[in-house]
Amino acid sequence: MLASLNACAREIGMREWGDGGPIGAGNLMQNPEHTEFFRSNDGSWTRPYGQFFLEWYSGMLLLHGDRICREAETVFRGTEVNTSAKVAGIHWHYGTESHPSELTAGYYNTSTRDGYLPIARMFGRYGFAMCCTCFEMQDELERQMNPAGSPEGFLRQLLLAARVCDIPLEGENFATSLDDDSFQQVLKMSKFYSNGLEKPSFSFNFMRMDKNMFEYQNWVRFSRFVRQMSDANIFRANLSSGGDINLSSML
Repeated sequence: MLASLNACAREIGMREWGDGGPIGAGNLMQNPEHTEFFRSNDGSWTRPYGQFFLEWYSGMLLLHGDRICREAETVFRGTEVNTSAKVAGIHWHYGTESHPSELTAGYYNTSTRDGYLPIARMFGRYGFAMCCTCFEMQDELERQMNPAGSPEGFLRQLLLAARVCDIPLEGENFATSLDDDSFQQVLKMSKFYSNGLEKPSFSFNFMRMDKNMFEYQNWVRFSRFVRQMSDANIFRANLSSGGDINLSSML
């Protein structure tokens, strides 16, 4: 990767940009707002150097994803296997200008740039569904622990990217939350993707089913949740392997 970075920097006549980096990004224990690279408004991420580095860095992830998708499409071509790829739910700095957590993961997504549309387009080229998590998470609760986080904002952006690129969506919960508010949040975000689409291709995988689900009150709440999903005439429920429950679209 350093060789690639160095070559890209030499190509644009800025050899000093290719020695490593990103310059001024600080370390894990620092507040990103206190670093030269990630701070809002005038951080290096807004300048030519930062744009160069982030385009190269995210480009490497997209190249890797393209290779993996191409290989998988070749292997399963002509079969009835459905393929999907997961975008990580990195939402804990989504409320800032630079979105440093996403940038360090290779997602060049900031307050001024959509980093998920290129990923959704890549999935679309190879017939992949997009899998994403955080469906039960709520900003109001998340910000009590992490004021800069926004799982709802993050997820809405992904759902819009999937709609724009007309690719199937697979939703997941992040934690095993068995309260009514979490179930209602899943329903709300599911409808955000599906509403207005003539034939929405959507499924939801309820992750980490365990013995707590079968306690009477939890099972009553979960059963009501499944009925509500079904009543929308979008979903059908089936039990999948691995202790998870899948709610798939009716097409």
